[in-house]
Amino acid sequence: MERRVLIAVLLSFMVLYGYQLMFPPPKPPDQKPVQASKVATAPNASTAAPSNPAPSVQGARPAEASETPAHDVVLETPQVHAVFTTRGAALKSWRLKKYLDSEKQPFEIIAGHAPPDAPLPFTLGADDPAIAAKLAAAPFSVTSQNQTGGNWRAQFDFDDGAGLHAQKTFSIEAAKPYVVNVAVSVSQGGQQVPATIQWGPALGSGIVVKSRTYNPPPQPVFYRDGKVTRVAPDKIAAQPVQEGTFGFAGVDDHYFIVAVVKPAAPLRLDYLPVAVDLGLEHPEGAHYISWSARYTPPANAAYFIGPKDFDVLAATDRDLVRAIDFGMFAWLVVPLLRSLKWINGYVGNYGWSLIILTVLINLVMFPLRHKSVVSMRKMQEVQPEVKAIQDRYANLKMSDPARAKMNQELMTLYKERGVNPASGCVPMLLTLPVLFAFYSMLSVAIELRGAPFIGQIHDLSAHDPLFIWPVVMGITMFIQQKMTPSTADPTQQKVMLIMPLMMTGMFLWAASGLVIYWTVSNTWGIGQQMITNRLIGPPVQRTIRPPAERRVKNIGGGKTTQAKGSASK
Repeated sequence: MERRVLIAVLLSFMVLYGYQLMFPPPKPPDQKPVQASKVATAPNASTAAPSNPAPSVQGARPAEASETPAHDVVLETPQVHAVFTTRGAALKSWRLKKYLDSEKQPFEIIAGHAPPDAPLPFTLGADDPAIAAKLAAAPFSVTSQNQTGGNWRAQFDFDDGAGLHAQKTFSIEAAKPYVVNVAVSVSQGGQQVPATIQWGPALGSGIVVKSRTYNPPPQPVFYRDGKVTRVAPDKIAAQPVQEGTFGFAGVDDHYFIVAVVKPAAPLRLDYLPVAVDLGLEHPEGAHYISWSARYTPPANAAYFIGPKDFDVLAATDRDLVRAIDFGMFAWLVVPLLRSLKWINGYVGNYGWSLIILTVLINLVMFPLRHKSVVSMRKMQEVQPEVKAIQDRYANLKMSDPARAKMNQELMTLYKERGVNPASGCVPMLLTLPVLFAFYSMLSVAIELRGAPFIGQIHDLSAHDPLFIWPVVMGITMFIQQKMTPSTADPTQQKVMLIMPLMMTGMFLWAASGLVIYWTVSNTWGIGQQMITNRLIGPPVQRTIRPPAERRVKNIGGGKTTQAKGSASK
């Protein structure tokens, strides 16, 4: 039984550790120029690069383009600070006011280190390169703009006087502040031309912070045929074009996403990895995914540009929540996340909310854990007799038919003592899905990003800078392990004492929210063990019955010595 419990515990730790191995810190793509990727040098690469600076207006500017100066169209909402430029009628800046970067500034979605010739979001493209170049640098004029009741709308027009006409209409609804609705029409000589809406490099600073936990770089993501597909940057070259009817499609990273949502017609998506050399300040460079979507006229689309917040995504489109990678336990992660947010609505701090939720979950699992401890105590009490039986058959080979008698004696002993060898293991296994679901939730929940707690914890999604919580977790795990009933021999028990040390090392760089959860769970386990010990009392010390020592004398004779003695009388 002890081996089964030990295997179950080790497997649970291996799964958690294996999850990190399955999603390792991304390796920066090779910065050698290849056909499938684009390598550029950021302006002033030798100087310090801010974490996520607002980019300058970029885009190809043909020599014949008009020198009409561009001006900005600024949009302010409670959630977003947006800047559109008339040069190409593109999006110049999109800052999320409720999410801060490392400089404590509103997070900038637009690529901060994009190459100078990279297109800005919503830059128009066309099958004809000449038309595409002209549209990218065209001086659009704002023909209408209004903002009423939280809703905003602006129309941009361009006419080159030689038959090329383009119009873009942007609109944002108050109910969906992170969604930009765009309507595009391009005509040449009165004939509609298929338009490509380019986003360009996505997203953010492009600098991936090295971490031992789940922290993917920007990568293509799309929902097609009922399945979400994510493409690693180094796999894009194998299939840079995706076509079909999509529920959503775009680029995401750990916490944010830019994607076209529920396009009305099939699309052609083009993806291209972009690596930018940032010099010595950031030797790993910045890495983006440049992407575009080709539409059949007229091109009407809704682009979500914002956080991977479950409620925000669900309010936009139910399928869009699939952009959050909750893993195989999504059916359990979602209720846990909703519970955490509900508690935080009253508490106002995600650290304390996490502790309260942990206590509530452990309270629900109290009966299962109590039953497991009681069963392990019973196994501990009969362990001397179990070992005596096993020792009597130790010299027999595993293939010896006589070993079947050992199993019969063990089953008889378990029945007499009312012990079920699996009853201590099964309840603990039933708690593992909750553990894995909690781990998945804390790994991807944007709610913990930048959420402070107490003391040195200023971000629950980052590791403890002083490593206090991991050490406390290791201590509580050691105490809990010493208190838990064990059927292992003294040598095995000493070997198991290394487990808290191993877990402490594994959790040094884990998100502090996860470490706090584990520490509180251990502390609860210690308290529960004390209560259970009081309820069931001290272990009963049993002596091995002398008759049991004589039953093996005549193995294979069909009778024990005691039985033969009775027969002779």
